[in-house]
Amino acid sequence: MAKVLVVADIKQGVLKGSTAELLSKAGSIGAQTAVVAIGSGVNALLSDLINAGSDTQYIADDPNLAMFSAGPYAACVVDAARQSNADLIWFGFSESGKALAPRVAAQLDCACATEITDITLAGGQIEITRPAIANKVRQRIKVNSAQLVAVVRAGAFEAREDITGSENVVTLSPPAPDLKAVIKELLSDAGGDIDLADADIVVSVGRGAKDQAGVTLVKALADDLNAGFGASRALVDGGFMAHNKQVGQTGKIVAPTLYIAVGISGAIQHLAGMNGSKAILAINKDPEAPIFNVADYGIVGDLFEVVPVLREEIKKVRA
Repeated sequence: MAKVLVVADIKQGVLKGSTAELLSKAGSIGAQTAVVAIGSGVNALLSDLINAGSDTQYIADDPNLAMFSAGPYAACVVDAARQSNADLIWFGFSESGKALAPRVAAQLDCACATEITDITLAGGQIEITRPAIANKVRQRIKVNSAQLVAVVRAGAFEAREDITGSENVVTLSPPAPDLKAVIKELLSDAGGDIDLADADIVVSVGRGAKDQAGVTLVKALADDLNAGFGASRALVDGGFMAHNKQVGQTGKIVAPTLYIAVGISGAIQHLAGMNGSKAILAINKDPEAPIFNVADYGIVGDLFEVVPVLREEIKKVRA
């Protein structure tokens, strides 16, 4: 039986939903499931780790791990992988996951794959599926390695509601500090906006907004929906939005329950960042805009006319 080790995605002391998604997938392919949680105070998350579907919990809880540092965090994952004899080590799609995966693979001397959207096991052969060439094709790749480290694309798997695990805690020894790189301070976005990767609804604005007034109008819609607020590359390049708000091939990959594209034509680079969304609503005055080819719902109209109507309807529903 294959063994899967999932690296828990923990942010500000909260276990993110991607952890349960990966553990659910591991269970669906008949694998033994384990999770490794790294940080300070993560022992408090034990029940969450069990309920997410893990049968074994490797815990690295130490004050020195309070802030992410690639060296010590990778050492903890490698320790858990060796103790569990894991065939597959999975990271969720996050900045820390993308930073750790190649380090872990190098230390384990095994294969590494990023942005995978599916994985199968047959006769001991690992086969993965991942997008390529800006999502124009899907690659099916046979892994010629007994072990695989993989970063799973956001929204690739769904968490099962009936999933459960069992308590089997293994405490990991704190790793040696990384003397080559010391984290002195952690700076976060002071705007208080919802992180795009965590948002259940994402509203993104594109070139159709024209100027800052248009961006502000669409931002108000995002606020009404308590949604994450993103942008196409055109708005970022124009200086209207920060790069950390860019959705697309060279920005963030998101997979919310609802994605609302406002004034975005739908260039393939943007689609690569959001076409994993469960439902897509597009608003564009051009009925031939490519975004309508992937949208589940479409409104053909000027965003300066459509957005105020949407906001009024949202207020009526909530009232």
